[in-house]
Amino acid sequence: MVLEIWKKIKKKDIAPIYLLYGTEAFLINETKQLLLNHILDEEEKDFNFSAYDLEETSVDFALEDAETFPFLGEKKVVFLHNPVFLTAEKTKAKVEHNLAKLEAYLKEPAPYTVMVISAPYEKLDERKKITKELKRNAELVEAKKLSEYELKKWVRDRAISNGMEFEENAIDLLLSLAGTNMFMLASEVDKLSLFAAEQKRIDSGLVEKLVARTLEQNIFSLIERVVQRKLDEALRIYYDLLKQNEEPIKILALLSGQFRLIYQVKELSRRGYGQQQIAAYLKIHPFRVKLALGQAGSFRDEELANLMEMLAEADYQMKTGGMNKSLLIEMLLFRLKR
Repeated sequence: MVLEIWKKIKKKDIAPIYLLYGTEAFLINETKQLLLNHILDEEEKDFNFSAYDLEETSVDFALEDAETFPFLGEKKVVFLHNPVFLTAEKTKAKVEHNLAKLEAYLKEPAPYTVMVISAPYEKLDERKKITKELKRNAELVEAKKLSEYELKKWVRDRAISNGMEFEENAIDLLLSLAGTNMFMLASEVDKLSLFAAEQKRIDSGLVEKLVARTLEQNIFSLIERVVQRKLDEALRIYYDLLKQNEEPIKILALLSGQFRLIYQVKELSRRGYGQQQIAAYLKIHPFRVKLALGQAGSFRDEELANLMEMLAEADYQMKTGGMNKSLLIEMLLFRLKR
């Protein structure tokens, strides 16, 4: 688990080789930054840190660097980005790599070098010998989307590192408002920490006041008001979106997407799928599934089927120019209330 590896890094329990792989860019970037900051001081970074893009540079050059003694220091850090030889995906790279030399290095890494191989791919090619050798000899960091529990723990830990206590219900509200993008969440937690500098505590009131809503989260809130049959509040959110120059066609697309998700999770849940299984099947974050399941209970199957037909009809009318686009969604909201 990536959070456990971060703990080890902070305790200066550093491995000679790391393999970071997966598509959650924040986790890869954060791990690289943690390693760099806990191995080298600011002055040493100028002399003992180097990075290579393996789509453009042969791994041979990186290995020569890794085997060279550090300058005026005890350790050096070498980053290897985009190791195309670990994936079956087609790439533009036309560089020859001496993988036999890399395999030899993996078995006897330089004791003064920390090598970090960053592979931002959804899957590695497990058939290749070099992939097997790396998994055997490196500390593995799988950069996949965190579960709801892990995400909440990460938010809490980041607040603690800022000297803050984060109330549990405030974390739930933060995820509901800002979504699960970790870059955005990191920015919001740091911003909240600045505003809570005196009380050292982040509560729901502060989150409600300061956290920026994404368009997707505004759409979710709009649907919540529809679920609760609060048309006036739903319309208020919609008018606010128009004031922010959001395009009606984009709002309609997001509305359709959310209702489609509600329909899908309701059906999959009926078939016996659990929250994590649904998330994996639909390739979305489990927290989104949890929220959609909460909304799904407010709709009968026939209602959802009718809603999907109404949304499809509105999409057709909007694209054929038969009616004012903003008025079309307003009328749709009135129909949804019934």
